[in-house]
This record gives sequence, structure tokens and C-alpha cells, in this order.
Amino acid sequence: QLQLVESGGGLVQPGGSLTLSCAFSGFTLDYYAIGWFRQAPGKEREGVSCIGSRDGNTYYASPVKGRFTMSRDQKKVYLQMDSLKPEDTAIYYCVADSHGTCTRAADHWGQGTQVTVSS
Repeated sequence: QLQLVESGGGLVQPGGSLTLSCAFSGFTLDYYAIGWFRQAPGKEREGVSCIGSRDGNTYYASPVKGRFTMSRDQKKVYLQMDSLKPEDTAIYYCVADSHGTCTRAADHWGQGTQVTVSS
């Protein structure tokens, strides 16, 4: 059974850092892209970063490029978030997608973890 379990959310001051983790099981990254989406109050879900299954490259959305870094090991993916801004406040979701890249139609979603950036 495919599972995605996020952890690491919390409250951080602007300019601070936070690392999210997503423990995955039940599938391999050979066949699934894996990444992060987020949803802020009153806004649509937006992609944050993704490791594609076909090329293994990591992609970042423009608002987070240069501030967020995604990495992985055998059982987890991580999202290192630096220089956080209030507009980064959102629920962050780990996703696994069989379409080769991370899309809103991703097959599997974690439960989400809240990130709040506020002084």
C-alpha cells in the first residue's frame, strides 16, 4: 500500500528556516515522480518542487527557487526551506504521481503539514 507521511511543519519567523520530511513506502521512484504542493488559505494548490521519475531532475516553482531545496534518500524526501516569507504560509503536501512529473492530478497525496511564517 502506497503511503506518504509528512512531518516537520510548524511556526517560524520571517527569514527563518524549516525542513519538511515525507516518508514514502509502497512504491519506487523509478515509476513515480515525487514532490511538494502547497495550499494557502483562499488559494488554489500550487506546485512547489518535484523530482521527475523519467529524468530524475528536480524542478522548483519560481516563487521558491533559490530558497527551497528538495532532496531524497532511500525512504524519504526532504524540503529544506530557507529565507521563509509570510507568503510561504500554507499547508504543504507530499505527492506521488505516476505521470512522470508532479501534477494536481497526482495519484497520491499525504495528509499535509502546516507551515506558518509569522513574527
